[in-house]
Amino acid sequence: MKGLRITAAALVLMLAASFGFSQAIELVGAGATFPAPFYSKVFDEYAKQFGVKVNYQAIGSGGGQSQIKAQTVDFGASDVVMLPADMKGAPGTLIHIPMVAGATVITYNLPGNPELRFTPDVIADMFLGKINRWNDPRIAALNPSANLPKTAITVVHRSDGSGTTGMFSDYLSKVSPEWKSKVGTGTSLNWPVGIGGKGNPGVAGLVKQLPGAMGYVELIYALQNNLPYGTVRNKNGNWIKPSLAATSIAANVKVPDDVTQISLTDTDAPQGYPISTFTWLLVYVEQSYNNRTQAQAQALVKMLWWMTHDAQKYAEPLSYATLPPAVVAKAEAIIHSITYNGVSLMQ
Repeated sequence: MKGLRITAAALVLMLAASFGFSQAIELVGAGATFPAPFYSKVFDEYAKQFGVKVNYQAIGSGGGQSQIKAQTVDFGASDVVMLPADMKGAPGTLIHIPMVAGATVITYNLPGNPELRFTPDVIADMFLGKINRWNDPRIAALNPSANLPKTAITVVHRSDGSGTTGMFSDYLSKVSPEWKSKVGTGTSLNWPVGIGGKGNPGVAGLVKQLPGAMGYVELIYALQNNLPYGTVRNKNGNWIKPSLAATSIAANVKVPDDVTQISLTDTDAPQGYPISTFTWLLVYVEQSYNNRTQAQAQALVKMLWWMTHDAQKYAEPLSYATLPPAVVAKAEAIIHSITYNGVSLMQ
């Protein structure tokens, strides 16, 4: 057994050396909780295969954006793109690299946890506080076979700066003029009603604990917590249950030259799930900052390439959609643009 351990360790070092890495290299990232289950799996596999440890803190997209701007991490993670106003004050040019696509679901805690249907206007009015009991006639009309209690609805939302909130509020702003005018879109909102939970795990945990609660979480958190989630009517009038297949359909879009212009919410795809999004890693184009070594920058770039290629096989088992080929091609071009002292790191 001892010999086997030595052989395994030697193999990791040989692989690390073949990719130009040092055993001491460690990459640090922070941000979105939405893709955290995927990143946890991917970074664990990367350390095993290449001997490069990745320390990722799931603190929310707002935190990821702040930390990459402050250059305290090698990469940030966000479910929403940074707008020019968000990037103001960053000491260099930041780029967005798409990683996977995922679905945000409407989850709830009711007796027997029936499978419910929701229209966009009903979802918006529940989060606006206009529909505040589960037996409301509008919910009942969509779910005639469900035994809906007159329990009050407790809305659970994110308490932290969140890309999931940014994406969900983008969807609500597209389907509800009242939401757009009264609340709007953003990673942090002035919520009309409800209580806050930190991260997707916090929201899922509160929904599970509180009878009558409802909230929005990434699909895998509903699955992990054994929570039900609703079927949503999309803009084509089709009832779409959140699934890997429906997310993949929503993600298979025409890709503009600027990938940050991609939006999957309220998709035009007839069978696409309408509350879907890509999630992104944020890095600086020029990597020679804060005394970073070329080896550190090289390790980051090789990890980004691996994540958009080989690591995609870990997405589907965790209910994330892999990047479509056209999006992978755009990601490749973005990664090729990353430099150290002006020279591309992809040689």
